[in-house]
Amino acid sequence: MNNNKGYALVTGGSNGFGWEFAQLCAKDGYNLVLVARNTQELERAAAELRHRYNVDVVTLAKDLFNEDAAMDVYEEVTSRGLIVEILINNAGQGDYGVFHEGSLQRDLDLIQLNITTLVTLTKLFVKEMVARGHGRVLQVSSLLGSVPTPLMAVYGATKAFVLKFSEALAHELKHTGVTVTALQPGASDTDFFHKAGAESTKEYQESSLSDPADVARDGYKALMSGEAKVISGARNKVMGAMSNIMPDRLNAANMARHMQPSDKRDRPVHPDRESDESGVS
Repeated sequence: MNNNKGYALVTGGSNGFGWEFAQLCAKDGYNLVLVARNTQELERAAAELRHRYNVDVVTLAKDLFNEDAAMDVYEEVTSRGLIVEILINNAGQGDYGVFHEGSLQRDLDLIQLNITTLVTLTKLFVKEMVARGHGRVLQVSSLLGSVPTPLMAVYGATKAFVLKFSEALAHELKHTGVTVTALQPGASDTDFFHKAGAESTKEYQESSLSDPADVARDGYKALMSGEAKVISGARNKVMGAMSNIMPDRLNAANMARHMQPSDKRDRPVHPDRESDESGVS
């Protein structure tokens, strides 16, 4: 095993963005702590990573929708004496539909996963990083974190929180040796749309979806460079720049158009995998 470097902890680490992040970290010689819900998926991913990269891989099967899960992860990591040099808060989900017609419990679950779990893990591991004088954190936000998001109102708001929270921390942690990077992906080819119930939308059926490997590379490069924020992909950078100069009422109307049902059904349905990942613009 390559134990010269510390550990990279990746939530939602068994597939999608998380799987790509895990490979990039392992390729650079970091050992891994992978967190996701499905034990079988975790063990499959861990076995492949050990074989490919000769690194130690610790798997923690945790449901990060649970309010105690983040603390459980931290306590298990510290009880094993593992030093987390990189924290990648990738786990996140969304839900498609009109806010007042949807499930209140689902909304609260998304806030728990996308915000509360992320904040808890960040607080606990950043304290240790600051005490050591070094460490890196990557927070997966979204391009939607910069605009109003009709039909995904709670999801977009949680990603806006992640973006501004991360930018604030990046400033606070200057001169500590710890960096925080916010990654803003666009619509990506993961199972996010399936889990959000949004595979029938124009955004999924008619948009150009980013390759998760490309998104992860952009995020990882920014993380290792200590950048505070990065939008993944040239097209998404243009979209982000345009949204910055457009009034929010127009951004909201544009988003609503993209989230309308599409007449096309060309894209394959992603399998219902028990992962927690982000992958929408």
